[in-house]
Amino acid sequence: MGFVPALGRHAGGVFQYSAALTTALTEITAADRRVEPVALLPAGATDGGSALQAAGWSTTSLMPPAGALRRALSKAIGKGAHRDALNRLRGLAGARSHGAPGSADLSVIAHRADLAAWWRQQRVDLVLFPQPHPFAFEVGLPYVIAVHDLQHRLQPEFEEVSGDGEWSRREYILRNCIARAERVLVDSDLGKEHVLFFYEAYGARAERVDVLPFVPAPAVTRAVGAEEQLAVRRRHGIPDQYLLYPAAFWPHKNHARIIEALERLANARGMRVHAVFCGSHTDPLRERHFRLLMDMAAQCGVSAQVHVPGYVSDDELAALYAGASALVMPTFFGPTNIPVIEAWAHGCPVLTSDIPGIREQVGDAAILVEPRAVDALADAIHRLLTDAALRRDLAVRGMARLSGYTPLQFRQRLHDTLLRASGRPPTAVAASSAGAGR
Repeated sequence: MGFVPALGRHAGGVFQYSAALTTALTEITAADRRVEPVALLPAGATDGGSALQAAGWSTTSLMPPAGALRRALSKAIGKGAHRDALNRLRGLAGARSHGAPGSADLSVIAHRADLAAWWRQQRVDLVLFPQPHPFAFEVGLPYVIAVHDLQHRLQPEFEEVSGDGEWSRREYILRNCIARAERVLVDSDLGKEHVLFFYEAYGARAERVDVLPFVPAPAVTRAVGAEEQLAVRRRHGIPDQYLLYPAAFWPHKNHARIIEALERLANARGMRVHAVFCGSHTDPLRERHFRLLMDMAAQCGVSAQVHVPGYVSDDELAALYAGASALVMPTFFGPTNIPVIEAWAHGCPVLTSDIPGIREQVGDAAILVEPRAVDALADAIHRLLTDAALRRDLAVRGMARLSGYTPLQFRQRLHDTLLRASGRPPTAVAASSAGAGR
């Protein structure tokens, strides 16, 4: 079974999802010798490859070696013309937004390069993609695809899912991925409803869509002592009491409402609350939005209260969760979100958005606010920071909810999906249905 993990931390939640899948697949392989995972890695992914090899995985290149690819392209489209095509195909393999082609020529190149033959040479019969990718349907091998959200359909007003051709790019990939997949993985019942509502006309079928709720990746949920927490705070100039929001600087993440809430708390209640924003702003849209947010913080008089350490390691992120007063995540997007369960794993209280999907994910284990309501957000932050009993109660509820759906159940459901996708019966012991709505 081929696996195309997202190895770059810039992938955010998909990176952590890939880590959780890697752990589950490693355990599945140890228990079931019928499943042998082969990691298909992009060029230059040496660190990720080394870690997978250390875990006993076979690894190989996502693309054929340059010489073989060059010869295939030269034969297909003429000597000399292959150079530009090769560069474009390499870009396709590593492009942001999963490398969606904007025209048919890249698809033709992928077929002419005969990726399917290359993957079969690596003994790949079935491919698991942790996110939609055009290689899934262009290569022609059976595959399982994970679909995390359909926000370009639900909230196209956000530029990151609709601007500069992004809507069409996502639609091209999703429509084709879902139509041709052996199985589609979603993280919640609502996610399954969305897939069927928008893509049943294009071949989506309820019996081929499996609900696989998220579990946190082990590296982010390890226990962290007080000394390590303090060392991480000092390294980044973070005070002892702070709110945490680990998210890239996309507009839909809604950092702006947190900045406005900090201003309200300072002006109305005399509270100087600090917030830590861990995330990337490396592409033009995120960089532009990041600058707007920093300008807003300055205008609101809270610049000194906003801490931006950028991307942090898993070890540092675990320490920040463990020491935070709360996770504050007023995102506009769902259906569910990984930081919520990461926070629960560390006994960190959660304040997040009162929107469909997230409501079902958190149940009674979080404070919910409408993501546009700054006053409500400020009031909720004030309650959290001034009520230790509330924080303890939310932490206990969160850990209890997290324990209702375990990594073992995640692994069991994933194993059953892979067996069904390969035409084999599922395992004898069915996973519990606990947590299916997450």
